[in-house]
Formats: sequence, C-alpha cells, structure tokens
Amino acid sequence: MTHMNLDLSSLRNAVDSLQRALNVSQDESAMARLSQDQRETIRAGTIQNFEFTYELCWKFMKRWIQINVSPFTGEGVARRELFRLSAEQCLITDIECWMGFHAARNRTSPTYNREVAQETFEIAIPFHPQAAALLDALEQRNDSPKS
Repeated sequence: MTHMNLDLSSLRNAVDSLQRALNVSQDESAMARLSQDQRETIRAGTIQNFEFTYELCWKFMKRWIQINVSPFTGEGVARRELFRLSAEQCLITDIECWMGFHAARNRTSPTYNREVAQETFEIAIPFHPQAAALLDALEQRNDSPKS
C-alpha cells in the first residue's frame, strides 16, 4: 500500500491555540484583573478551541487509518470503534478518555448552558495533553518530516 503524508499543520495549529487559550484562562492573577464578561469570553474561546481541536483529532485519526490501514476501515464507523482502531494503531492510549471528550463535545451544542460550558472548559484541561500526544504519534508515523 502506498503511504501518503498527512498535512498536520492544521492540527498542530489547533493544539497550539488550545494551549495558549488554556495558559490565559488558567492564569489566576491575569483573570482576576478582568471583568466577568471578559473572563466568560476567554472561557468561551477556550471551549471553542477544545471543540475545534477535538473535531480535528478524530478526523485525523480517521484519515490516518484510511491511508495506513485500509481506505474502508474508518468509513462510517462509530466513534468508539474509531478510537479502538486508533488505540490498536498506537495513535491514542485511552479509549474511554476519548469517549469522555466525545461526550463533552456533544454536550456543547446546540444550546448554551453555563453549567455545561464550565464542565466542557474543565475537560479541555486534560484533553490538551491527549491531543498533543495524538499529534506527536501522527508526526512520528507520518512519512514526511515535520514542517
């Protein structure tokens, strides 16, 4: 099978953006100087970074599996199966953890709820290292060097 390189720049940018959002939102002294509206806006931005990064993560898992395992393997599979396949390929290590991220992502839309937003913000914290580890695994197994 011919292997194809994945352009991981969008995932790398998303993981980096999430890290920057988390850095700001977890800087207690900086957050304390802001108004409630400003703090909520920063948290909303962090949640949006989580949502976007999560979406890219599972899509890159699917693409990698389709390119490197079988073009039909990732097509139409449930998220749990995609995560199982990704774990088998050593792209991720904890299927249940990723199912939790998936559940959190599904709760964020279509309506806004302050309690759900807080829960999603809090899950973005442990999500980031998992997303970064996925990116690292993809970069290590990509056929081309990092850009």
